[in-house]
Amino acid sequence: MTTVSAQLDAVAQAASTSRIPVNILSKRIQLTALYVGDAAMITIAIVVAVAARGVLPFPGQEDTAAIMQTTGPFILLGWLLMLRIFGADSLRHLRAGAVEYKRVLMATSAMAGTVGIISYLMKYDFPRAAFVLMFTFGAFALLMVRYLRRKVMGAIHHRGALNTPLVVAGDSGHVDSIAQVLRRESWLGYRVIGAITSDRVSHTPGGLPVLGTMKDTVSVIEEHEAEAVFFAEGSFNAPADFRRMAWQLEEHDIQMIVVPAITDTSADRLEVRPVAGLPLVDVERPQALASGRWVKRTFDIIGASLLLLASAPVMAIVALAIKIEDGGPVLFRQPRVGLKGKEFECLKFRSMAVDAEARLAELEHLNEGAGPLFKMANDPRITRVGRFIRRFSIDELPQFWNALMGEMSLVGPRPALASEVALYDEDARRRLDVRPGLTGLWQVSGRSDLSWNDTVRLDNYYVDNWSMVQDLMILGKTARAVVAPSGAY
Repeated sequence: MTTVSAQLDAVAQAASTSRIPVNILSKRIQLTALYVGDAAMITIAIVVAVAARGVLPFPGQEDTAAIMQTTGPFILLGWLLMLRIFGADSLRHLRAGAVEYKRVLMATSAMAGTVGIISYLMKYDFPRAAFVLMFTFGAFALLMVRYLRRKVMGAIHHRGALNTPLVVAGDSGHVDSIAQVLRRESWLGYRVIGAITSDRVSHTPGGLPVLGTMKDTVSVIEEHEAEAVFFAEGSFNAPADFRRMAWQLEEHDIQMIVVPAITDTSADRLEVRPVAGLPLVDVERPQALASGRWVKRTFDIIGASLLLLASAPVMAIVALAIKIEDGGPVLFRQPRVGLKGKEFECLKFRSMAVDAEARLAELEHLNEGAGPLFKMANDPRITRVGRFIRRFSIDELPQFWNALMGEMSLVGPRPALASEVALYDEDARRRLDVRPGLTGLWQVSGRSDLSWNDTVRLDNYYVDNWSMVQDLMILGKTARAVVAPSGAY
């Protein structure tokens, strides 16, 4: 781990002293690593297909090594060409999203189909075991190359190197909100150097220097050597203004990014439809109702049943430890607010002293939580066993029973106390339109370290953009959040 960190620091230092523009240098490093990695992974996939051919019970594998030795170089070149054709080497989708992963799978499928068709037309007996192993392992390896590239570049950006300098244009309030997100998500690799706004001020309310007005955009970009510009709300009064701005920036190697008003809306709910020259965006309705249908409920029943069985030994040990420590009750039953405001008894392993509720009033002035939530990193009411089971979220295992009974879901906003709900505004009450969950977007995005506004925003994003795929991704990320429990207290 130390060696990897030292290497990343070396890359960051070298990049910071380079005279090559950041955007060009970043592209060169990423593309070189990508091409070398792709070639290496495809080569390894061919070798694995030969070495592990006996794993699959296909006949006629005696000549596999000789056949692969002859066809291997052509497969390597053809596969690399397919990745290029399908845009799997495009860097536009590096920072987020699954587009580059989809393109890898499409290119691999196309290459597999090409090999199959050519073998059939030429009546060439290509080894079936090698075919299956090569493309299965190869697809996985190519996906890993891109995953690792994303992680390495994120780490380099986090160290302050290869960051793209940019300006944000628009109304001051919108500029500040975008700049705040880009600073917080440093792994994205953007460095905000200033703002372009029509407001006659020297700095935005958030302290960002105003470098000029919209008519000065080109000169500001040239003077400050910006390589990207974010256009937020308030940038343009009419569509023609944006078109003319694009014309002005046409001769400059500038990345133009428009931040639409429909933020916190999943791309899966958006579809651009050109009508009479207008790029209309068709927005699918929010998915709160869809999240209550039988698919999610069936998944909760099966998942909660399996997880209850798997965690039974751990729960038995924890129950015994709690009983031995102070002789109090093992479970803590607390009324919580669930779907549509209906209350239910939320189950947890007791992690605090028996008189914890009575002592809450004397600790209110030490609240470190956000909004109506009470959180305290070193809460004196927590027992020794409680501190351990809270650190790894073991105290929440009994909630599998709540999920099985339909009072909760495996994934969703966390269940709130009635006193907390009483302080909710209209946006926060949107969280009650779905069943509360054992885990959610907030838990895999910072947990207790998030501000109250960010917590509400993430929960509302989940409610509006629910999908089964998103649930599976959150469950997968939860395991990592539990193992490295930053923000859990």
